[in-house]
Amino acid sequence: MMNLSHWRLLVAVADLRNISRAAQQVGLSQSGASQAIAQIEASLGAPLFVRERREVLLTALGEQVLQHARGMLVELDAIRALGDAALGLHAGRIRLATFPSVLATVLPGLVSAFRRRHPGIDVVALEGSDEEVEAWLAEDTIELGVVLNPAPQRQAVIIGRDAWMALLPAQHPLGRRSSEQGVSWSDLADQPFVLATGGCNVHAHSLATQAGVMLNDIRVTVRDLASAAVLVREGLGVSVIPESALPSDQRGLRVMQLQPPTYREFGLVCSKAGRDSAAVQAFLREL
Repeated sequence: MMNLSHWRLLVAVADLRNISRAAQQVGLSQSGASQAIAQIEASLGAPLFVRERREVLLTALGEQVLQHARGMLVELDAIRALGDAALGLHAGRIRLATFPSVLATVLPGLVSAFRRRHPGIDVVALEGSDEEVEAWLAEDTIELGVVLNPAPQRQAVIIGRDAWMALLPAQHPLGRRSSEQGVSWSDLADQPFVLATGGCNVHAHSLATQAGVMLNDIRVTVRDLASAAVLVREGLGVSVIPESALPSDQRGLRVMQLQPPTYREFGLVCSKAGRDSAAVQAFLREL
């Protein structure tokens, strides 16, 4: 079944000629975007895109469908503008705080899409650690905060889920295994380790501890997940980072599945001010 996000994705892919960048713009994972495009093409019974080596191009049918999709989205945005005016959403501000990895990956697409539909509402994104986000929510300093692995009673709107992946130098002995076989925390326990926190309390060290394993040779600790990949590529050690934070250029690196697989979820949680905000509730409804 095709939905609005499918059509926004189609337009983004056509404009950017790249599925990964288009997925980020509309707030989808790359795998989710690929599946959505496959669903559209299956529904229409013909391909809309040709996958070239460096870019994705429209077919003749894709060009025709794109014209209608653009027109549909323009009309829908006009209807939304009428609704915004009726609901008093023609102006406002949402303060949204998150930890760095989500600010750099999932959030830009969601915020950009909302701003296009509601240009009168300003979304201010703030970066903080997960502890800072929790404090800002409690103090009503922000309307929305991204929380890692939120408890069910918090009624979070889940905006992402990804796997924790082991990152090794390309020639590392553990990398000779198949991707399906993966590596365990026990395999990593005595390896020189690059610990990337991502501004969160949930990271490789805490995950290993939960698995009953100690990381015995942490060589360096960094906040930035991208920095960890650079240090691993330089041979300073191995690391474990979320799949969404993996670099697009993986030359010199070997990415392995953790065994058993370990996942994280992140969701949007309202402060009291957020629950009372019409703009915030509109933002959440459209995710």
